[in-house]
Amino acid sequence: MVVLNKIYTRTGDKGETALVDGARVPKYHARVEAYGTVDELNAVIGITRLHCPPDMDAALSRIQNDLFDLGSDLGRPDMAKDAESEYPVLRIVAAQVERLEAEIDAMIARLEPLRSFVLPGGSAAAAHLHQCRTVGRRAERRAVELAAQDDANEHAVKYLNRLSDWFFVASRICNDDGRADVLWVPGANR
Repeated sequence: MVVLNKIYTRTGDKGETALVDGARVPKYHARVEAYGTVDELNAVIGITRLHCPPDMDAALSRIQNDLFDLGSDLGRPDMAKDAESEYPVLRIVAAQVERLEAEIDAMIARLEPLRSFVLPGGSAAAAHLHQCRTVGRRAERRAVELAAQDDANEHAVKYLNRLSDWFFVASRICNDDGRADVLWVPGANR
């Protein structure tokens, strides 16, 4: 259980922060960038939930919880030492990725195939879900960058990849099952 009695600690005043395992790194470290962008995504989801119907809100709540797990996962280097930890180590697992895939498949079954790219917009919920999609893609890029430099859980990277797809399909659901999508018209303003 997490207990936060004091919010400020002054330990980051010189530009460093602690990872989950206690190691200190610069605040611009690739690992901090990765889990920090996941945190930003989680905040954007919180705003998005204000505009979504109950079933979508429930799914977004599950995703927010997963993102806290994912942030913890990205914040803990050296996966080889997980078994040595005195505390259980939170890692994203394949089942979480598979759940997103199943939810995407169920949403896609409701939609007509796309014949054009979709512009972000339509309903307020759809517009916010597109913002989630773009911040999610940035989080994925940061996680991929981390994985290229250091130890990172492959399931965390896969989760972020599926998640942006989930947001895209969910945005179409919130646009009257795609009927209210705003479609791109190539060269329309030439």
